[in-house]
Amino acid sequence: MIYSLVTIIYLLLLIGVIVYKSKLVKNEEDFVVAGRGVPVYLLVGTLVCTWIGSGSLFGTAGLSFRSGFGELWFSFGAWIGIVVIYFIAARVRKISRFTLTDLLEQRYNHTAKMLGTITIIVAYLVIAGYQFKGGGRFISILSNGSIDVQTGALISCIVIITFTALAGMVSIISIDIFNGVLMILALFMALPLAISSHGGISEVIATINATSPQYLSLMEGRDPWWVIGIILPTFLLLVSESSIYQKFSSAKDAASAKKAVIGMLIGVVAIEFVICTIAVVGYAIYSSDPRFFMPDGSINQGMAEEVILRIGYEQVPAYAGAMLFAAGVAIILSTGNTFLMVTSTNLTQDILKPYFFKSTKDSKKLIRIQQISIIILGFLALAMVTQFETVLEMAFISYTMIGASLAPVLMASFFWKRVTAAGGVSSILGGMLVPVINKIMEVLGWSIGIFPVHTDYIAIPSLIASLTLLIGVSLLTTKPDEEKWKPFFD
Repeated sequence: MIYSLVTIIYLLLLIGVIVYKSKLVKNEEDFVVAGRGVPVYLLVGTLVCTWIGSGSLFGTAGLSFRSGFGELWFSFGAWIGIVVIYFIAARVRKISRFTLTDLLEQRYNHTAKMLGTITIIVAYLVIAGYQFKGGGRFISILSNGSIDVQTGALISCIVIITFTALAGMVSIISIDIFNGVLMILALFMALPLAISSHGGISEVIATINATSPQYLSLMEGRDPWWVIGIILPTFLLLVSESSIYQKFSSAKDAASAKKAVIGMLIGVVAIEFVICTIAVVGYAIYSSDPRFFMPDGSINQGMAEEVILRIGYEQVPAYAGAMLFAAGVAIILSTGNTFLMVTSTNLTQDILKPYFFKSTKDSKKLIRIQQISIIILGFLALAMVTQFETVLEMAFISYTMIGASLAPVLMASFFWKRVTAAGGVSSILGGMLVPVINKIMEVLGWSIGIFPVHTDYIAIPSLIASLTLLIGVSLLTTKPDEEKWKPFFD
């Protein structure tokens, strides 16, 4: 009862904040980039919450349960990416565009912008969709199975759509400071209690050494290709994360954007390390629990992804478990909000406004258009989740699609003056098509050469295709005029 009560109270608190903040939205700039006046501490909170979502709560936890501390390589890709974006955060804020695809149009051309928009909409709907799927699992556990996962996913979808549509970026940034603080408190409280529930740290280590000693090592039992394969998706997504660029544009000034990245790095490293450690402790706790294993002895990936919430519900005291569940609400809600917001912004700014509402100047009407887009895209994302078995699979495909398509062209925008429009367009196409074709071949049972590639490794051929086309086509075409690259280097 306490789990449901605390979760509902926290949800009502967030609803109150959003309803209040929705009254402050006066124009389109308020809705899309929060009026470009967000201070550092709020920006840190929302950047952390952008990254820590269902992919972390379920996907990262599930991978940790299956591979031990080797999962940290998956997280390490994002940490490297945060360091990289530190050097471009201030420049993004100075350019002050609404979306990442606006940057692509300025640096390359309109074709690059439209291809980027399509990539973002498809990949981010998958990411939004697995927030709904994670929410379904969350509600199913919270209700002790009386609400099934599918119904829970529908409930999550409706709640996230409502939160996002009420006040846009203002609502997201306003509640993310609460969400970020709660995540840190709940996870750091749960870790020692989970260890204690299994008899202490020595007993946890002894159990793991007796069953899977490689779990305590970063490299034992893992080949370098596996390490590269799981580093790349998170690195590529982080450096091409459209919502992060949109939030940089929300910052009070360029210096604030750059400072916030430091806080983001600290918060993300701390939270992901604790999530990984809790999941490894969970492996020790549940190493003989048949729910977590298939009849052939292999790990049940669906159950493995629920290990954090299972610990909160079954292993730690009720007060800590209730906080962990409230943090689960924060994690799912904040990330779902962000990805729906970014997807709807790209659809509205890049497709609907220029082609269907070009003459519309009424800010209120434009906000209504985006709110309708949020509703439609939200239910479309819910429909897409049926095509994937686990959150981790959805994460790998979406991370690779967005990362391989956009990360190389974005980094080239800020670090390579010679890159051309034709090179950028070719790179986006290559990075976008490889994971899509690979998934289609997998579904149809086709096989050509190395394809279909296992999901854990799909980032490698996708990135090779994207980089080869970016560099090769750029060197074969006429170098761009100075006016194209200068704003990105000032």
